[in-house]
Amino acid sequence: MTTGTDLLALSPVMPVVVIDDVDDAVPTARALLAGGIGVIELTLRTPVALTAIERVAAEVPDIVVGVGTVTSPEQAKQAADAGAKFLVTPGCTDAVLDAAFATGLPFLPGASTVSEAMRLAERGLSALKFFPAEASGGAAFLKAIDGPLPQLQFCPTGGITVSSAPSYLALPNVGCVGGSWLTPAKLLAAKDFAAVEKLAAEAAAMR
Repeated sequence: MTTGTDLLALSPVMPVVVIDDVDDAVPTARALLAGGIGVIELTLRTPVALTAIERVAAEVPDIVVGVGTVTSPEQAKQAADAGAKFLVTPGCTDAVLDAAFATGLPFLPGASTVSEAMRLAERGLSALKFFPAEASGGAAFLKAIDGPLPQLQFCPTGGITVSSAPSYLALPNVGCVGGSWLTPAKLLAAKDFAAVEKLAAEAAAMR
């Protein structure tokens, strides 16, 4: 896996995971893997996120662990040092973009407008995160921009549900969708990893 395009092909759904209890990280990753999802995006939204990334990278080597919500150059380097195999950003400043390139890791930079997408394409990127997807026009937006920007592929994330995901996956410029519904906070709090595995299996069957 060397490019953002490779990331989009790993799974029809990329789990977007928020870990509050670091001890949940490894069993969550194992549940996703058992359900047929071979990738996990651990977000930098909690104080334990970097430790969670380190544990998953070390203890669940068969899953491709990435880091989401990268919003600063420092976070890009920290994520790489923690063992991340890829990065995901909600948007992209020049500083964050430069830092992501400097890690040498594949990454999905966030864009929500045509101009942002074109700017990232100018930097040689063809696989992007579309965020926040539902709030920014949803599947209709991506369908509309496929004509003028056919070289771009997207991972739409934000507000997507198990019921709306198929409408995105049917689009020619969507490689996968990002979804938080596979690992809802209530299931992780209850340590119900069997339920996570079941949701993962349903997501893995999408296409």
